Amino acid sequence: MIRVGLIQMRMVEDSKANWAEAEARMVEAAAKGANLVVLPELFLTPYFCQKEDPALFDLAETIPGPTTQKLSGLAKKLGIVVVGSLFEKRAPGIYHNTAVVLEKDGSLSGIYRKMHIPHDPLFYEKYYFTPGDLGFKSFATSVGKIGVLICWDQWFPEAARATALSGAQILVYPTAIGWHPPEKDAYGEAQREAWELSQRAHALANGVFVASVNRVGFEANGQGEGKSGLEFWGNSFVSDPFARVLVRASTHATEVQVVECDLAKIEDTRRNWPFLRDRRVDSYENVSKRWAD
Repeated sequence: MIRVGLIQMRMVEDSKANWAEAEARMVEAAAKGANLVVLPELFLTPYFCQKEDPALFDLAETIPGPTTQKLSGLAKKLGIVVVGSLFEKRAPGIYHNTAVVLEKDGSLSGIYRKMHIPHDPLFYEKYYFTPGDLGFKSFATSVGKIGVLICWDQWFPEAARATALSGAQILVYPTAIGWHPPEKDAYGEAQREAWELSQRAHALANGVFVASVNRVGFEANGQGEGKSGLEFWGNSFVSDPFARVLVRASTHATEVQVVECDLAKIEDTRRNWPFLRDRRVDSYENVSKRWAD
């Protein structure tokens, strides 16, 4: 059994306050029985990618580094596996959006660097993040094999498939996704539904659990007047291997959700829906091309 704790958070400008909130919620999740706890994408800061500002590179830190050490200490103290998302400084001029996986004894099981980097209005991530170069993989932990992907990776079935084929039993997606307020009335619910549907499809197609952890709240980008910024839509959730939602958080609140995931359901689902068995691996060469001309 994996007992997954989702830490859905609202971020503020003060990184110390964000850490204090994350720590308190991790303690709460552990008290509720979680043995795997997942934090949202870039949980220490507001979503700074809404603008291009070279001074914001100062937010990055090395891995291992101060936040990794604090997460490690908390993982050991609480006896939980932790997935945390950080702005990594790898070398001068090379920065990544990186998730760390920490074992319950505090050791670093591994890191995943975000592979798909978006660049859209108020999501200017290509300015800050070098694409990941570690590939798609899973991490063996005391609670099972965890595959970690990050936010924009959610939309790519190839990423989910490759990670599942590495042996992942649960795909974990630290996330920062939300609405442009002027578009919310017209497109908001369709966008949120598409986001959830995409990930539940990954669970079904691969016969794995999926845990997606988002932030909440409106974050201004400091430019222009009025509601210039993003409204993060929360709705963190866990899906079972047949795409059934086991738990879903609210749209607006900081909260902790803990749900039990029975890993035996992976075997049962794959026996009855043998998508991996029936894959035509001899016929997918075009998948590795940009376009099948």
